[in-house]
Amino acid sequence: MIQRFDIDGNPNLGVSILAKDNVAIVSPGLQDSYTKSIEETLKVPIIKTPICGSNLAGALMAGNSNGLIVSPHIFSHELDIIREHDINVEIMPDKLTAIGNIVVANDNGAIVHPDLSKESRRIIRKTLEVEVTEATIAGFDIVGSAIAATNRGALVHPDATDEELELVEDALGVTTKIGTVNRGVKLVGACIIANSNGVIVGNKTTGPELARIDQVFNLFEE
Repeated sequence: MIQRFDIDGNPNLGVSILAKDNVAIVSPGLQDSYTKSIEETLKVPIIKTPICGSNLAGALMAGNSNGLIVSPHIFSHELDIIREHDINVEIMPDKLTAIGNIVVANDNGAIVHPDLSKESRRIIRKTLEVEVTEATIAGFDIVGSAIAATNRGALVHPDATDEELELVEDALGVTTKIGTVNRGVKLVGACIIANSNGVIVGNKTTGPELARIDQVFNLFEE
């Protein structure tokens, strides 16, 4: 249920790939071996498409089982590919376009960058069907990079305060703990692909880091 790999030497998996309980979105050029590992570990169908003409689906999208939200720079044919798979996806009309960096969500709630517009927050509430909480974590407003969350748990930047951990736990409704990946990298959301079925991290992730990840995401709990 926990897999380790880098994509062509790049351990920042959460930037390249978006994964939720019902879908994973990856670059069309992703090698078959990686695609197979994602399917087997996360147990979801995979959609292959660029997002905004790039291979940065994780950085440019966020969401949960109810829907996805995406940068306004997405191309119409990319939207069509996603919607053909019966996935609800809506555009965020905001000056902040790296949606995956500034929004973290699960099926219980969403935490967003404090400067996100009221209209974008409204779209998140409607599309993801959750309440929206504005926050910074460990001094970072890029909450999507500072938190990795599923419906089982949330791993948070290790410099987060006790009050911030409590906020994350209340907003997302899951057990929340601090941790790192890739031998001490603190921006865990940028480095992890995870859903309720499994987790994928970079090759440098250590044994103690994997133990914390297993503990946080309750991968063997039914």
